[in-house]
Amino acid sequence: MGQPSAAPVPSLALRGTLLDCVADPFFVPAAEAVRYVPDGLLVVENGHIAALGPFTDLQDPYAHLPLVDYSGHLIMPGFIDTHVHYPQTGMIAAYGAQLLEWLNQYTFPTERQFQDPSHARRIADLFLDELLKNGTTTALVFAAVFPESVEAFFEAALARNLRMISGKVLMDRHAPDYLRDTPQTGYAQSKALIEKWHGRGRLAYAVTPRFAATSTEAQLKAAAQLLDEFPDLYLHTHLSENVNEVAWIRELFPQYDGYLDVYDQTGLVRERSVFAHGVQITEAEFRRLSEAKAAISFCPTSNLFLGSGLFRLDRAKSAASPVKVGLGTDVGAGTSFSLLQTANEAYKVAQLRRQALSPFQALFLATLGGAQALCLEDKIGSFNPGNEADIIVLNPRATPLLALRNQAPITADLATVADALFSLLIMGDDRAVAATYILGQRFSP
Repeated sequence: MGQPSAAPVPSLALRGTLLDCVADPFFVPAAEAVRYVPDGLLVVENGHIAALGPFTDLQDPYAHLPLVDYSGHLIMPGFIDTHVHYPQTGMIAAYGAQLLEWLNQYTFPTERQFQDPSHARRIADLFLDELLKNGTTTALVFAAVFPESVEAFFEAALARNLRMISGKVLMDRHAPDYLRDTPQTGYAQSKALIEKWHGRGRLAYAVTPRFAATSTEAQLKAAAQLLDEFPDLYLHTHLSENVNEVAWIRELFPQYDGYLDVYDQTGLVRERSVFAHGVQITEAEFRRLSEAKAAISFCPTSNLFLGSGLFRLDRAKSAASPVKVGLGTDVGAGTSFSLLQTANEAYKVAQLRRQALSPFQALFLATLGGAQALCLEDKIGSFNPGNEADIIVLNPRATPLLALRNQAPITADLATVADALFSLLIMGDDRAVAATYILGQRFSP
């Protein structure tokens, strides 16, 4: 099991090319949205960002700190995955079905195993190590319906000092008997987990109905009751992923005006609500999400793998009624733990919709945009002083092909770093992640 040591967090300084977002490049020019220091120093004290700037300006004031030299590398905030299923780790790349068939054929039998605490802990350890190897330092994570699955995940995340969000799946119908709870047991088990884990270390709890089809109206309202009782919880669920799914929701809830309205009328559309996918949502639903300050997790590898469709990122980022958006790997329907590879597919989805996704916009979605979607921009997602020092170092020459592509050194020209970043987004994976730091401590798998 990989994890930081239990020793006190040392103060240190990292030298390299510093790159983070300070604003949304969908709405302001890159020069205003991106903070870029070609030869910079990032100072970490007590697990938090203390200072950053040109190396020549900061080397003397911080000469007393241990220096880690990553010259020629990009130093960036850790990636943020806004939607992923840890119990589906072992079924990634399961062949041959669209969403509803895929759930029945692969997902539900796999999740049955997570009633066993030892199995759940083994997969949780593997899952978190895989995230960290890929530079992901925070994630919003589905567990399974069993409380044991949540316990195992939070225990593993706490051991690594991670900022993670998860919760027990709520599912009281349209699923195998062995995966169902009830409105009453789902509420009681969730509340017990909240009281034990929410706010412990850097952990937070998400109330997690799988999707409207697998919860009765009574269960959705019980989920809203938990949100009322604990206002700083998250709501994490799926929304309008697949055409057949959307039609099914209309059949199941004819009294409501569409998929989002089911959640809205049962009290689940809030500022701390994150809805995965949103591929099929309507104009009115975009406006409602914007009004509520809720967020969408854009999961391109999953949407393409299951044939769900092409997310309308341009509409989500409209100036009139913008919706917060982060990237989600959605493993196991998603095909990679790497947010670099997820951004690769996001770029292609935009291309298919005759839209552009710049490298800095992709970086934003994977860092500060994800933090904003999770209401955590005051803690993670950028190098603002005081933020938690969850940091990744990317090597633009990590593979022979990347080395050939990035022969020229990264200069002070913003276009040069954009080009190097884009090559990493398209060709990079876990091999490009030279180091991952959690609260200033380097992770070792």
